[in-house]
Amino acid sequence: MSSWEAYVRKVVPYVPGEQPKQKDIIKLNTNENPYPPAPGVEKVLRDFSADELRLYPDPEIRDLVDAIAEQKGLASNQVFVGVGSDDVLAMAFLTFFGSQKPVLFPDITYSFYDVWAELFRIPYEVQPLDENFSIVASDYCKANGGIVIPNPNAPTGVEEPDGVLEEIIRNNPDSIVIIDEAYVDFGAKSVLPLIDTYDNLLVVQTFSKSRSMAGSRIGFAMGNPKLIQYLNDCKYSFNSYTMDRLTILLGKAAVEDQAYFSEQVERIIDTREWTKKQLQELGFTMPDSKANFVFASHKRVDAKTIFEELKQRGIFVRYFNKPRIDNCLRITIGTNQEMEALVAALKEIINQ
Repeated sequence: MSSWEAYVRKVVPYVPGEQPKQKDIIKLNTNENPYPPAPGVEKVLRDFSADELRLYPDPEIRDLVDAIAEQKGLASNQVFVGVGSDDVLAMAFLTFFGSQKPVLFPDITYSFYDVWAELFRIPYEVQPLDENFSIVASDYCKANGGIVIPNPNAPTGVEEPDGVLEEIIRNNPDSIVIIDEAYVDFGAKSVLPLIDTYDNLLVVQTFSKSRSMAGSRIGFAMGNPKLIQYLNDCKYSFNSYTMDRLTILLGKAAVEDQAYFSEQVERIIDTREWTKKQLQELGFTMPDSKANFVFASHKRVDAKTIFEELKQRGIFVRYFNKPRIDNCLRITIGTNQEMEALVAALKEIINQ
């Protein structure tokens, strides 16, 4: 090994879902929204002048911050915006988890958490979910340097009751508790109202799922003004211009069309419930998902076989070769037609 390699910060990187290049596939592996963004987003794209790209964007992202704050009923100094919720969460790890005590998060969860912890040299401990893939609140009532809990969880789709989450927040007044609500809009209850009660709570959401804007990378955090100021201080020390001029306008347009947002979310929820019933009739079991995906396993045919058979048919789902979940498939909810095609393919696979 070359001598310079001894000083390299080595990490095992996060592996995102596959982004296949071929056309005419059904892509149900990365929890993208199957419907287009709000009409106002398309209008911004049509009207945007390339000449604006000569200029730096607003470092405070003020137009988008204000729009989110108004929609959520918050003050602007309670909102932080970043380049996708991954950026927001990474900045939160860097900002708030400076203790030598371990950060706590579930053993089955979003697999970027341990990557950020390793990257920033943050000690951490995973807490096992119970047999129903639920949080055990008492596991988080011990010395820690911070807590991260996704709700609904990924990849399971399980929603924790708000009472469980509040218990954890209340019992950890000296730690920052991050609730990652990437999927909350698909039928779960947000803990956002609790930020007025607990100054250690940071709530993170995203435009990637419910607002159909995974390709634009917009995420945001909400908390008390002191938390947001600390996040901004860290951001400005890292990169002052984190979001481009076009994306700011696109995000603002998406936020302002609440009627379209609600309509598309309801479409996905309806399709999800239909899909759950169809899969159960085929012998699948799954937790009750409150996300835009289901987490299913079959009683007779193993998940890896189903995953490979679906892929041969041009249907991509997500398979995790990890302990406790290596017989489960995470299946994004697509359009009605896509889910009908999935069910038809699964019938062939299960009965062959």
